[in-house]
Amino acid sequence: MKIKLILILWTVVGLFSSCNDVLDRPSLTTAEDDAYWTNEEKVRLYANSFYSYFFVGYGVGYETTYAPNANYTFNDNAVLLGTQGQFSRSVPTSKGSTSLDMMWESQFTGPTWNFAWVRKANIMIDRVSKRMTDVLSPEQYNHWLGVGRFFRAMEYARLVNVFGDVPYYDKEISNTDKNELYKDRTSRNEVMDAVCEDFNFAMTHVRLNDGAQYINRYVVAAFVSRWALTEASWQKYYYEDFERAAKLFKLATEAAEIVINSGRYDIVTDFRTLFGSTDLTGNKDCVLYRKYDATKGVTHAIASGCNMYSPTDVGPNLDLIKSFVCVDGKDWKSSDLVNAEDFSLSNLIKTRDSRFEASFWSQPTPMAKSCYLYVTKFIPRGALDYIQTGGAPGSDFQSSKNVTGYPVMRYAEVLLNWIEAKAELATLGGPAVLQSDIDLSINKIRNRPLAAEAIAKGVTKTAAMDLTDLPNDPSRDTSVSALLWEIRRERRMEFAFEYSRIIDLRRWKKLDYMNTDSNRNLLIGTWVNFQQEVPSQLKSENKGKLRVIDKNGNITVYNGNNGAVMNGFFYPAENVGRLPFLNVPNMNPYLSPIGTTQISDYKSKGYTLTQTEGWPSSVK
Repeated sequence: MKIKLILILWTVVGLFSSCNDVLDRPSLTTAEDDAYWTNEEKVRLYANSFYSYFFVGYGVGYETTYAPNANYTFNDNAVLLGTQGQFSRSVPTSKGSTSLDMMWESQFTGPTWNFAWVRKANIMIDRVSKRMTDVLSPEQYNHWLGVGRFFRAMEYARLVNVFGDVPYYDKEISNTDKNELYKDRTSRNEVMDAVCEDFNFAMTHVRLNDGAQYINRYVVAAFVSRWALTEASWQKYYYEDFERAAKLFKLATEAAEIVINSGRYDIVTDFRTLFGSTDLTGNKDCVLYRKYDATKGVTHAIASGCNMYSPTDVGPNLDLIKSFVCVDGKDWKSSDLVNAEDFSLSNLIKTRDSRFEASFWSQPTPMAKSCYLYVTKFIPRGALDYIQTGGAPGSDFQSSKNVTGYPVMRYAEVLLNWIEAKAELATLGGPAVLQSDIDLSINKIRNRPLAAEAIAKGVTKTAAMDLTDLPNDPSRDTSVSALLWEIRRERRMEFAFEYSRIIDLRRWKKLDYMNTDSNRNLLIGTWVNFQQEVPSQLKSENKGKLRVIDKNGNITVYNGNNGAVMNGFFYPAENVGRLPFLNVPNMNPYLSPIGTTQISDYKSKGYTLTQTEGWPSSVK
């Protein structure tokens, strides 16, 4: 794939689809369409238009939808200065609602009620299968049919994850075929059966190698491991269909094993470098990456949000901080380290898993206004050297001039998808997880190289996980086995402020972890000794504003004279919890509602569009 060329390819997409609404699909009987499908390179050009939609990376310019750090803050990892983001509490007027709760929802649910990309995939499948049998060789034909079916499956997996049942289209629909255009939802299981068929076809027929940055069989298999695991978890925990869950967990393991057994990938790069490199070409940690190029005008803004120069209202909360395992492989409450309960940043850097140091700035800072702990995961270490020498970040780490690449699909994710699916399958009658499985996955990740800068700070590798001596975490959710708890912890450390946390909570049916009424740590930040670490904040204008809470829950507010006792977890008074969202009538936080406008439009034409499970239709 040449993602850096995507911006110029939208004109090609325009030839085939000019509308994003499922009910307004233009005819494709145009001269351009008839003359287009004549060689493999034109199919490739058409396929390239999907890349920036499915593989966002850091986004482009200031557009950061689905980009890490910018949007993945609505979960139990992050705290916002002010009132925390809310779950949708009512059915929106339309899919374009801009109410506060819907804006927060849009940051994590994925695609809207929109089937334009399904249509684009169906057009590709149709044209390849009907117009190019005499143009493409059998190998080319199967490859591009597999790519088209992969994209269709990807979009439907995402839509189902958001809405549950959705209308299923496996072919291009004429804009005069009202019965198809206005058909009601297809059952989730039927849709996902079709998705699995598409995924299996793609894993069999897409090329093993189609050139650097283009989709290949390993890219396909890696994403199948993600979405099969996601749907399997929904089936087990939300729908309680254990037979379907087992089949999907098995598919997730099989897909991951295609990647693992290839021998092409490994864990060989220190954590921070994965997110701050300008070129990940040939990096074994990356199954797929996005490259940026300022000369082509393809840059992003995510690293600028990690430059310690721009204040931020969002950052890691104490619940996330406490989740990082100690270097002896145990949680902080059961660790044998003598200073495991010391939450000063200087100690956490030395006693916690190396991903802690790689993800956050090493000192408390008011630049992170909600928590005093600043995310630096997505910027090169060298970009922050200016803090010691003075001045400002380099121009390429300000505004939207960033050119660091993003590892869209990492081998570490494939390994974690695999080990979780195996552990889940074992609970449903599958073979038990072995120590060799843990060594191949979690322990391989824990053994990744450390950066020289991290070693200089006293960072060490985390001890290997031992199946016979799993941590006895007193904070463990008792509905989750010790093994699954530690696998989930590993995901939380690995993917903090990336794509997955809210998706994980939903598929595990664990949105209660976001309940601020039952977990005050969701509103609290890092430990700060104001007099020693940030004395500049002990000034008269901050009287009554600075607030800390100690380990026993005692709150101290700065009064202008008590700087010496301003030691504790930073806890701004502005940090306010979210409204109740579980067991609320006519509200389902797990699945998103569709707008009343869409339902009304169906009704006006004599058709019925069913509202999402758990939400009222409210259309008379």
